Amino acid sequence: MRMSAVRLRHLRAFVAVARQASVGRAARDLAITQPAVSKAIRELEQILGVELFDRARRGAVLSRFGEMFLRHAEASLSALRRGLEEVEDATAPHALPVRVGALPTVSARLLPDAIRRYQAHGLGAAPRVVTGPNEYLTEQLRQGDLDIVIGRMQEPEAMTGLVFEHLYSEPLVFAVRASHPLAGAPLSPCALGAFECLLPPPGSVIRPAVDRFFAAFNLPRPASVVETVSLAFSRRYVRASDAIWVISEGVVLEDLQSGEFARLAIDTGDTTGPVGITLRAGVLLSAPAEVLVKELREAAAEIRAA
Repeated sequence: MRMSAVRLRHLRAFVAVARQASVGRAARDLAITQPAVSKAIRELEQILGVELFDRARRGAVLSRFGEMFLRHAEASLSALRRGLEEVEDATAPHALPVRVGALPTVSARLLPDAIRRYQAHGLGAAPRVVTGPNEYLTEQLRQGDLDIVIGRMQEPEAMTGLVFEHLYSEPLVFAVRASHPLAGAPLSPCALGAFECLLPPPGSVIRPAVDRFFAAFNLPRPASVVETVSLAFSRRYVRASDAIWVISEGVVLEDLQSGEFARLAIDTGDTTGPVGITLRAGVLLSAPAEVLVKELREAAAEIRAA
């Protein structure tokens, strides 16, 4: 193929001669000899099968084929230069960080594995993880203070100017300590009403799913409620009380698998919701951010396969 025969030295020599309209000046700019420049031009013309300069005129004047090829050669060199600069910036010790907003419901499951994978690339751009309520993270993303937000998909009206990539889906669970009175027993809806519940606060991305579930199955209002998005607080509170924690499965999956927590016998299949990446529409990510997005996809693929 012709393209495989073209070398960087061919493009550099051609663009330099075209810009300077002189082989001699191009040679000085490139810090090589005139014969080397002339040879590179001849080789390029042989590869393309056309003359790039009009030999009938004095100086280095582009032919119509030369004019046609110049814009592509310049674009290629420009793209290569930008690529080199981007890689250099990404590997520099003081590169700008990759700023990730993570809802608490994914910071415990998806993100740690993706960050470990990202760190293995040895990039200079450190990951900066910010957690908080969904509205806060979304506003930070819109303002450009975050590069990526990871969590459940928001309601359509909140997605203007944003794009969402679905990675996997997960349901809500009703989690309790392993020795809870309701753990491992058949469950009647009225039994829930006697116990305190930890719920996501209004405005959190999973609260609508929680409210819809309670309403759809006519579940009683809990005896008392604590509203929180703090995973550390909730985990400690559940360990020390009979509270029921209503939360995304991924947050407590390790606790459930270890046997420290138990899942109440409530079918929450209807609460399954999409978890994924939210980005600003039409905004290109930095090279390090692209690497992190790739690793998020890989980590999510393993979750789907589990």
